[in-house]
Amino acid sequence: MALRFIGIDPDTGQQGSPTVWVDEENAELVFQGWRPSAELEAECAATEVPGHAVGIPDHEAVIRMPARMTHLIREACDDIERRTQL
Repeated sequence: MALRFIGIDPDTGQQGSPTVWVDEENAELVFQGWRPSAELEAECAATEVPGHAVGIPDHEAVIRMPARMTHLIREACDDIERRTQL
């Protein structure tokens, strides 16, 4: 797997490290973020969305990313979009 580091939470300090990467081989975004509270995870799992089963499959996870990382997520999206249009 070829992960390309995009960026880390600018306010990370030494207390965690929400991070954004691009998986160049699979053309996917990879996020490391905070685990949600049990309440938030339950709310996500219970939300009904058309075309989406209720619940969170065992092979998926809910993560939290700080809004201050929007520019990094956007950069990763732009990067992956460029790669998939080649």
